[in-house]
Order: sequence, then structure tokens, then C-alpha cells
Amino acid sequence: MTVLYEKEGLIGILTINRPEVFNCLNLDTLLAMRQTVAEAAVDRSVRVLIVTGAGDRAFCSGADLKERRSMTDLQVQHYIRTIRDTFSELERIPKPVIAAINGIALGGGTELALACDLRVMSETAQMGLTETSLGIIPGAGGTQRLPRLVGKGVAKELIFTARRVAAGEALAIGLVNKVAASDQVMTAALSLAREIAENAPIALAQAKYAIDYGLETDLATGLAMESNAYQVLIPTRDRQEGLDAFKEKRKPVYRGE
Repeated sequence: MTVLYEKEGLIGILTINRPEVFNCLNLDTLLAMRQTVAEAAVDRSVRVLIVTGAGDRAFCSGADLKERRSMTDLQVQHYIRTIRDTFSELERIPKPVIAAINGIALGGGTELALACDLRVMSETAQMGLTETSLGIIPGAGGTQRLPRLVGKGVAKELIFTARRVAAGEALAIGLVNKVAASDQVMTAALSLAREIAENAPIALAQAKYAIDYGLETDLATGLAMESNAYQVLIPTRDRQEGLDAFKEKRKPVYRGE
């Protein structure tokens, strides 16, 4: 199987399982990933999703260039649309998504990490949008998500030069949230996921919605979206549970209701 999926408590773990080719993404892998993401999105027993790669060499090395060389122009267009849509669907699921970057993440691999909400990177890993060195540009959201994350000037430099970024620089420019020892990346990602999963799932979904969609609008519209997202939470049992737990000085037990 090119994509593995398991659950650890309230956390789903999606693993790209092609370590022999640095977890590159052929069309079959993308379709399997898309199906897994769709299932995780509606699984109420999963509150946080982690995306990672099998083995210890690669998170994801991007598109399967061997497959790409055999494609017609029309097939390439279909592939690009599929990878872009797959990453967009991952980005939009109503729960936090963490990329556990356990090895190289180049081209589409970096674009996959950018489609996640948070990124934990191995201190020995490298990231980079290397497409211009191959005569193309990032086609799965890289030209749009990277500048929104690190700023236009830095994004242009990285895309124009096609250079690889080490963990220290990635952390410094805000490309990743945390850096961990190479054998502790999944441990760090799981720790972060568990911390998030303790909180109310409907609140997490609304917070993600307000941030992601509000960022694309002017401030007044964003504030209105935040207000509407808050309104969704007022009648929930989880909100009352949070108040009761605070009053009773105990840990809340959220049920996503």
C-alpha cells in the first residue's frame, strides 16, 4: 500500500509509504491519499491528523518524475490538477493537521507540508521548492502558500533560487513551527497533537476556519467571520463543559457536541 493510515488515541497518522523512492507522489499515491484524507475529515474519533513519510530519509520528495517522463501533456495537466486538489482538500479538513517532516521535503513535498497547519521538522531534514531548476514552477500551491507563510520577499528568493533550506533556517523564517532531533520527529509531532487534541474539537474547527478564511479578507470582514465562528460555539455542550470544568477545577472532557 502506498499510503498507510493508523490511529493513536485521538490522532490519525497518514504515512506516505514509498520509502524506496523517497516517498515521491505518483498518481495512485495521490488518489489513495485523497481517499484517506476524506475519511479522516469526517471521522469524529480523530481530532488531529499527522502526515509523514515512511522510513528516515524522506518526508516526501515531490512528484514521481519517472512517472512524469512517461506522461503526455494532457496527463501532466491531470496530474497537476490532482495534486493541487488533494493538497487543498487536506488543507480544508475541519481539524488541525501537522506535518512530521522526517527527511527531505522537496518540490511537492514542501507543498504538502505547506498545506498542513503546523510543521515539525527533523534537524537533519531539508525543504525547498526546487521546481525552477527543472524548468517548471510549483504547481500544487507553493507560489501561494509560501508567501502567505514567510512573506513575499523570502518566498520569491526561495522559489527563484530553487535552493534547499536546512532546519535552522526553516525555523528562523517561520517555515516550520518546531525542530526536533532526527529520531524524535514523530514523538514531537505526537506530543503537539496530543496537546491540541485535549481542546474542544468544534472550537478547533472554528478557529481554523476563522484564521484561514479571515486571512484572505480585510480586517473588518475577518472580524465578522470570527464573530460568526464564535456564534457557532455558544450553544454547544463543549462550551458548557469548559465552563463547568473551570468552575469545578477539573480537566474538561470534550465530546465534539
